[in-house]
Formats: sequence, C-alpha cells, structure tokens
Amino acid sequence: MPPSTSERVPIDAGLFAGSLEAPRLRGSRCGACGETTFPAQAGCPSCTAQGCEEVELSPRGTLWTYTVQRFPPPPPYAGDSENFVPFAVGYVELPEGVRVEARLTESNPDRLVIGMEMELAVEAFAVDDEGREVVTFAFAPAGTN
Repeated sequence: MPPSTSERVPIDAGLFAGSLEAPRLRGSRCGACGETTFPAQAGCPSCTAQGCEEVELSPRGTLWTYTVQRFPPPPPYAGDSENFVPFAVGYVELPEGVRVEARLTESNPDRLVIGMEMELAVEAFAVDDEGREVVTFAFAPAGTN
C-alpha cells in the first residue's frame, strides 16, 4: 500500500506553536535582558540568564537579506543531488527583533527585494516511515501563501 500523506507532522515537535494550518514559530524571551531568540531555549545567549519564557513569534516579518543556493549542500544532504533545484535562503526579521534564518518559497531573485514583507509558510520536507508528510517552515512573500 503506498504511503499516505494526509497526516502532517512537524520535523521537530518543539518548532511550531498552534496548528499547522495557522502556524507560529516557537521562540523564547529572556526575563532578565528581554532578548528574544529562535529557536526556543532555556538559557539566554545574550546575558546567560536561565529560565527564558517561551513565546509565539509573529508570522510576518521583513526580508533582511537572502542568497540563492545554486549547488547541493555537502553531506549529509538529505535531497537528491542528481536532481538538485536551486533554492533561496534568507534572514527574515520579525517584529520581536529576532532574525530567523529560513528557506524561502520564492527562489527567483527578480521577485525578492530586501525589505519586502514575508510570511511564515509550512513546507513539505519528507515522508516518514509511517507515510506521514514531515513539514518544516519557510517564508513566502506576503500574499502568496
């Protein structure tokens, strides 16, 4: 029987807050210095205080910078090196002040502009042994999701 991808599961259980239909990334905020980080973590990388509070990050931000990856990443690359398709990677600055490195759903540099509004998207990554679609996050130009 072929795998069914009707069920979707995140690539990491702690990545998303809320549902995959209305996703938010899970980050953390330091109570001592106010630094917001992604991904969520217990200790603050800025002031080293412990006990950071988990927060849901905004699903929209602005494209801070980007590049187009035109060659397969080195091993252990999980994709098909023979049929590699270039993809864009960028930093999206969220209103909380954190810059999130992410794959971008748009890879054409003529359609990407630094400072443009971006929104969180859920993107297929793989199918697991149980036939479920494993998803991760990406950012798309606002209004194209």
